[in-house]
Amino acid sequence: MFSGKMKLVRFIGASALLLVILAACQQKPKDKYTDTYTSGTIAITADESFEPIIQEEIDVFQNQFPLATVKPRYVTEVEAIKQLLDDSVRLAIASRRLTAEEMEFFHSRKFYPQEIKIATDGIALIVNRSNTDTLISVKDVRRILTGEVSRWKELYPQSRLDDITLVFDNKNSSTVRFAIDSICRGKALSDKVRALNTNKQVIEYVKKTPDAIGVLGVNWLSDRNDSTGLTFYKEVNVMSVSAEDKATPANSYKPYQAYLFYGNYPLTRSIYALLNDPRSALPWGFTSFITSDRGQRIILKSGLVPATQPVRIVNIKDE
Repeated sequence: MFSGKMKLVRFIGASALLLVILAACQQKPKDKYTDTYTSGTIAITADESFEPIIQEEIDVFQNQFPLATVKPRYVTEVEAIKQLLDDSVRLAIASRRLTAEEMEFFHSRKFYPQEIKIATDGIALIVNRSNTDTLISVKDVRRILTGEVSRWKELYPQSRLDDITLVFDNKNSSTVRFAIDSICRGKALSDKVRALNTNKQVIEYVKKTPDAIGVLGVNWLSDRNDSTGLTFYKEVNVMSVSAEDKATPANSYKPYQAYLFYGNYPLTRSIYALLNDPRSALPWGFTSFITSDRGQRIILKSGLVPATQPVRIVNIKDE
């Protein structure tokens, strides 16, 4: 009888231990992530050039899905993609696709990231409100960037300004890469070109510096209170840019939505959501929101061209 009781005690003990193990297994996630498609907390990286539009997307998304928290890190494009490669984040917003080497790095770890276009952006050139020379060709922008031209009078003989001061947001930003790759065609930038830290600093610098040209993403200049998307930030002048060798009022365009859409404005780039989220959890949920009708309408309102939403065309040609 004693032996039977001992067996019963051992059976109960073993059963209790098994239940504890099973409960622990059920509570332990398969990996370090616990977020779902519409809940949980994640960090993402985004090129600082896109901060206004991405922050608005986050605010509306979290209002619609109160159990979800998206914590953005607004950094340079180099850092945004580096954190994706390091697995510090599973979503990065950038103005380029992953390179073949970066894709191979992911594939070697059995990851297969996705690249989803969310918008078309414009690179805007801004000058001080006192500067009325606001027509410029891509060719002349290239000459400034490479140091071939350094004085305002070389472009505009009647100008009273002296040396041209051209400023970017950050030396590792996507706008610098765009300037080297797409405008300078791989040539090095002049050592007279300056890099600050943020787009906000570029705007403030140009506001205070009559001889400056600032280079930044157009969504920093859009007036959110203007539903037509035809109003820019009023404390600087936005330059009209021509693809022709000589800029004229007839062949130069400001970075309005319609001109980004049709390709009249020559300084455009795509914005991508770079996803490495095999679990199809919150990074996918947030990206799906951005590409949804509501998310694309936010992009439309920002002055950029949405990837999936129709654009209303308005006659806006400057005289």
